[in-house]
Amino acid sequence: MSERLKIRTPKSPNSSKLPRMMARKSSLLKQTLIFSACTILIIYAFFNTFLSSSTAAAATGISSTTSSLFAEQISRENFQEFPEKATENEKKVRVFMYDLPKKFTTGIIENHALARGSSDLSKVSYPGHQHMGEWYMYLDLSRPDLDRVGSPVVKANDPEEADLFYVPVFSSLSLIVNPARVGTVPGTDPVYSDEKMQEELVEWLEEQEYWRRNNGRDHVIFAGDPNALYRVLDRVKNAVLLLSDFGRVRSDQGSLIKDVIVPYSHRINVYNGDIGVEERKTLLFFMGNRYRKDGGKIRDLLFQMLEKEEDVVIRHGTQSRENRRTATRGMHTSKFCLNPAGDTPSACRLFDSIVSLCVPLIVSDSIELPFEDVIDYRKIAIFVDTESSLKPGYLVRTLRAVSTEKILEYQKEMREVRRYFVYSDSNGTVNEIWREVAQKLPLIQLMINRDKRLVKKDSTEPDCSCLCTNQSALITSL
Repeated sequence: MSERLKIRTPKSPNSSKLPRMMARKSSLLKQTLIFSACTILIIYAFFNTFLSSSTAAAATGISSTTSSLFAEQISRENFQEFPEKATENEKKVRVFMYDLPKKFTTGIIENHALARGSSDLSKVSYPGHQHMGEWYMYLDLSRPDLDRVGSPVVKANDPEEADLFYVPVFSSLSLIVNPARVGTVPGTDPVYSDEKMQEELVEWLEEQEYWRRNNGRDHVIFAGDPNALYRVLDRVKNAVLLLSDFGRVRSDQGSLIKDVIVPYSHRINVYNGDIGVEERKTLLFFMGNRYRKDGGKIRDLLFQMLEKEEDVVIRHGTQSRENRRTATRGMHTSKFCLNPAGDTPSACRLFDSIVSLCVPLIVSDSIELPFEDVIDYRKIAIFVDTESSLKPGYLVRTLRAVSTEKILEYQKEMREVRRYFVYSDSNGTVNEIWREVAQKLPLIQLMINRDKRLVKKDSTEPDCSCLCTNQSALITSL
């Protein structure tokens, strides 16, 4: 009995393999599921990336065969109402230049030549002088647009399409047509009247539809000489004035907000040598008129202080061809060039200094400088207030303390910005003036719209935005 109890039922030969087989099947199933899931994810990612890149290619214009097909389809089906991209010229400010009567432009050149004995007017040309920027601006808009590549503005042939209107009067040349100012030389009979020209110019402008439309606010006038258009300035002060400074302009006639400060045309030859001080033996150089009016009276005081200083050359001289040659040699061989105020705060000498790579020493408390939105003048010039400049020995001590390395830094910066002060450079002064004028357009449009809705202007109150606009008028109708 006990032996029977010990007898065990024999196991099936496959019974021990079954669990292992089940485990293997389970493992294979998991691997298959994982592989399938990964495959699906890869296929999804591939198509998603492909379609996204194709869509991006269509949006950005990438030039591949597949992308261009997608781009064409998307553009055709979904973006048909979008306007075409504006061309570069369509983005630029459009300027219409008036075809002024000859007496305001080339007629002034002819009168200048006649006053100096010329008998053949077919050979006359605009004469060189420090305010001849007006000639270069006129020349610029007289050229075809193909020759004006890089200009910030484009010419408008139709005044209806213009944003701004340029009045190409030679107002600065008009001042010097007569060899002597009227009334300054007894017995002389003037052949030309600048005052008459000014009056006739404004009368002509006031007859123009586009001047009357916005009271001249969208017009641009070059008045480089501080005395240019002095007789009629109140009648054109709404326009954007291109001025050398505000020395002869009242605060209600001009401002940095409304107008543009432009450089004088340099009269000294551009220095084309390398930077360095080895050939610049003179510490400080000045050549110009010793006796000036108003703020320029400081010149005589500086002469008295500096004319006996060692390594300082300071000479009295007026405009002449020989004096320009002497000034060129002096500036090209000096480390620093003195730039005191003239009859007004600015003077041509500053720009002569810059193109000569002679570090300007500026003594003019009220000076305004061109293109200060892009030029930091502290990097190219030394500024000294008038009171300090008159302390004995102060200027010379200040200059002797400037290291050679610092002078080279000044020269390097001047060379970098020199094109801003060369009117004949195709990417120089003219383009920079137009760039600043173009930046005025939003303000001009603001003032035009503001004028239209004002019912009354208080002539005793300054403009609320300090724009130095004409506040003398009363608007009596809605």
